[in-house]
Amino acid sequence: MKAVVHTEYGSPDVLMLKEVEKTTPKDNEILIRNYATTVGFGDITARNFKNIPPHKFTMPGPLWLVSRMAFGFNKPAKTILGSEFAGVVEATGKNVKLFHRGDQVFGYTGANFGACAEYLCVPEDGMVALKPANMPYEEACTIPYGGLMALSLLQKANLQPGQKALIIGASGGIGSAAVQLARHFGVHVTGVCSTAGLEYAKALGADQVIDYTREDFASMGETYDLILDVPGKSSFAHCKAALKPNGIYLPVSFKMKQLFQMLWTKIIGGPRIVCTLASETIANLKLIQKLIEAGEIKAIIDKQFQLEQTDEAHRYVEAGHKAGSVVITIP
Repeated sequence: MKAVVHTEYGSPDVLMLKEVEKTTPKDNEILIRNYATTVGFGDITARNFKNIPPHKFTMPGPLWLVSRMAFGFNKPAKTILGSEFAGVVEATGKNVKLFHRGDQVFGYTGANFGACAEYLCVPEDGMVALKPANMPYEEACTIPYGGLMALSLLQKANLQPGQKALIIGASGGIGSAAVQLARHFGVHVTGVCSTAGLEYAKALGADQVIDYTREDFASMGETYDLILDVPGKSSFAHCKAALKPNGIYLPVSFKMKQLFQMLWTKIIGGPRIVCTLASETIANLKLIQKLIEAGEIKAIIDKQFQLEQTDEAHRYVEAGHKAGSVVITIP
């Protein structure tokens, strides 16, 4: 099978299209003929992990060490990137009950990656579900990661209908899903993004959009029940003035400093910071599937590349100008 492989860390130049041995499903796995995957922040990080020091890692130092051990210190342990997929079940292990040959599926492999290839195997009880019937493969593959992360974080924030949320990074994978899910829950949503992402955020259903290159949301006089900081480029100190008395600042990425702030704000009361890791559940993936079929969640693709152009896709994403998802199609 064809796959994009990297056997050393570095720039997009390390990515090479190769013929590799076709994967075989274990007794509890399904073999998927993959038609599409995405390139996101996780792919960029994993490809160049050797050159990311602890202070530039988006999570606390101890997690950097754990991640480095999982990804490999000197050479990549995960040689095929891509964590989102959409395709057709081609074969099943002998113990598989939930899926059958010919099922159209989509899902998320997480840190296992492996989706930037013609075939991949996933456990039947992993993050895989039937593909929404009203969405093509190229769009379906863009939803699982951002949808699962955003849904989990919004559930933990316990937002209620009529409340107000501000989403920093509204044009990214998690942010775009958060905008749509919050709207589904009856929340008034303000999206914060760059000039290039404004129309994208509007198309997703944001009630209001703010261009952070021209305006500072914290000085505009509005207050919110939740500020979800996806890129982690703001701070609790900066956001505090824009939070309601019981408002929550929830950074998707955080360091030890934010963990201490969380403990302190819990003690003193008032606006607080909450640091939590998103959790993936198959129940949430199935809910996302239903919301897509009900027209509550849509996908907006910025640009598509062929499998052999994966290095170009990485350069495009790394440049930081995408407004929507970047998709790798696998004919």
